[in-house]
Order: sequence, then structure tokens, then C-alpha cells
Amino acid sequence: MDSKITFTVNGQSRTVATDPQRPLLDVLREDLQLTGAKYGCGEGQCRACTVLLNGKAVASCMTPVAEADKQTIVTIEGLASGDKLHPVQEAFLAEGAFQCGYCTPGMILGTVGLLNELPNPSEEDILSRMQRHLCRCCHYQKLLKAIRRAAGQTAQSAAPK
Repeated sequence: MDSKITFTVNGQSRTVATDPQRPLLDVLREDLQLTGAKYGCGEGQCRACTVLLNGKAVASCMTPVAEADKQTIVTIEGLASGDKLHPVQEAFLAEGAFQCGYCTPGMILGTVGLLNELPNPSEEDILSRMQRHLCRCCHYQKLLKAIRRAAGQTAQSAAPK
């Protein structure tokens, strides 16, 4: 039986009528045409499907859409502010942390989620949190450089002037 689920995605209020147990990833991609989050493993293991739910990084392939009811979602499509990239996007670009790009949206949103929770993460925090994100191209060194850069940029932009 379908339910009406209402949430804010990338700043816009949206309502969908769907099975409440349907994966959030499917709703985003199929119903809302937000295709930045990718289907990878369907088990929450690769994190290509990562989105932010109330600022926290979640595997949208394993998150029932009912959990998003009356919540706020940010996908890669809504991370930038107009023409201004988010600091994490800027860091990934500056470090050349893209290869095929399939995992990149999930990695970026995973990094934003990490920095939302820990604005000044240690190396151990970064490695622990990001080890769940899989890069099929094995581009990890540049990805880690980008994450370290983003952590520094975020800390600097949050510092009082």
C-alpha cells in the first residue's frame, strides 16, 4: 500500500506516493530524476549511493523512503550554491580526485557528512569513516588528499575572523 511521503530535497519540498519501504535511492533516481547518487551494490557496502539525511551521510540504497518523511535530504545535485561549489567539491577538483567519477558523488557527500559531525577530523577519523566508500578505480591516494584538503578548507572557513 502506497503512502504519501513528504520531504525537502535540495531545498525543495517534495511529496511522493510510494511504498514506504522502497529504497530512498530508487525514489530519488526514478521519481525525482536526481541521478547523482549511484546504485553500486544495493547492500550499503560501497556507498556510491550516499546522500545527506539531515546532514548525516546515509546509504540511500538501504534507507527506506519512510525514514525521509518530514526530513531534509541533500544530493550531489543540491550541494553547490548556485555557481559556487561546496568546499569539498572544490577540494576534489583541486586534487584531481576523479577518475571514472562513479563513486565521486558518494565520496563527496560522505566527506561532507564527516565534516558536519567532525569539523576537524584526525587522520584516523578520516580513514575510519571513509573506508566504507569503495572506488572501483582504486584512486584512493588522490581521494584522501582531497578529503584532507577539504577538512582544512572547512576548518578555515568555519574559523572566526
